[in-house]
Amino acid sequence: MESPRIIAGVARIVRDVGIAEELAQDALVAALEQWPRDGVPDNPGAWLMATAKHRAIDLVRRRERYARKLAEMGRDLETSAAHGYGYVDEPSDPDDIDDDLLRLVFTACHPVLSAEARIALTLRLLGGLTTPEIARAYLAPEATVAQRIVRAKRTLAAKGVAFEVPYGPEREARLGSVLEVIYLIFNEGYAATAGDDWLRPSLCEDALRLARVLAELMPKESEVHGLVALLELQTSRSAARTGPSGEPVLLKDQSRSRWNRMLIRRGFAALARAEAVSTGGGPGPYVLQAAIAACHAHAYTYEETDWTRIATLYGLLAARMPSPVVELNRAVAVSMAEGPEPALALVDALAAEPALRDYHLLPSVRGDLLARLGRTEEARTEFERAASLTRNERERELLLARAAECGGRGPGAS
Repeated sequence: MESPRIIAGVARIVRDVGIAEELAQDALVAALEQWPRDGVPDNPGAWLMATAKHRAIDLVRRRERYARKLAEMGRDLETSAAHGYGYVDEPSDPDDIDDDLLRLVFTACHPVLSAEARIALTLRLLGGLTTPEIARAYLAPEATVAQRIVRAKRTLAAKGVAFEVPYGPEREARLGSVLEVIYLIFNEGYAATAGDDWLRPSLCEDALRLARVLAELMPKESEVHGLVALLELQTSRSAARTGPSGEPVLLKDQSRSRWNRMLIRRGFAALARAEAVSTGGGPGPYVLQAAIAACHAHAYTYEETDWTRIATLYGLLAARMPSPVVELNRAVAVSMAEGPEPALALVDALAAEPALRDYHLLPSVRGDLLARLGRTEEARTEFERAASLTRNERERELLLARAAECGGRGPGAS
């Protein structure tokens, strides 16, 4: 949980995200060695940050070209130790933002990297995701993602990329990649790719916090407010998305009384801001996705959901941002607005998409449509295939339970 913050804080000193990650890992190892013997400190996060920063200063001391930086950091650590982290205060600038995590995102999203490398590196450094989790989130082979991360670190170091939030045109150029990275981090927290837990709330909190900060930084960007709205509205459902034992609860079965009305109001307000600062050309992808989430939030019951409008919005999203995943979601909306038969035709058209070959939600959606059409044996096969593709234990249990409902052998079958 602390790793991304430590990496971001140390990166400000060493100006190298690869070295910063290594120093953060060194601090975590030191904690594993010392805490069992000396006890856990009152403020573990501050201890880890201070340890990593002291090691960073030791590294800087060995580099003559960082002599001035060493003196500055040494004085700061002595005078502000009582504040925990010992930051170097930077010059006040109304167009600047004192947030190391956001600096880390913009650095990892530098144009010297490919779009895929930016996303992979930021998910690794900021989200603390493993290579398999990143690969799953981005529908890419694990070996490819691992290579992207290693090469991205080397490229940033070789190019001497500054650890900073860019300004002007450069900031605009990197914004799209930053928004995508924040959304992918949120998605991994909202529906964990692997493991025993359905949700990883800390990732959702980090993503939502970064989105809010970014909105303060760029108040005239419609898509930034659109992303904030989307995350606020999605987060509002979190308490209702799991049952007493942590099992997933589907949207239609959720108790909407458990939806967080404060977050819903914040989401509506952010969506209104997005629409107010729109400069024409139609709503962007995040504003459209937020509008879809708003449709769900406006409905007090599942039956009151305006599925026709949702299907229309997904059609606009597909035109604006063509993607097989968007098409799959549109098919779900069409199934609710027009029935399962036309939706099944849309899903079957996606069967040959290479990006969806191992995507568990494709057979899951197909299984649901087949079940609604009374083709239970085919539905059972699809749910079992979906269960074999997911690496999240909670989701696997849910899919096997749905297979059992179709007359299959059930979760306990061998």
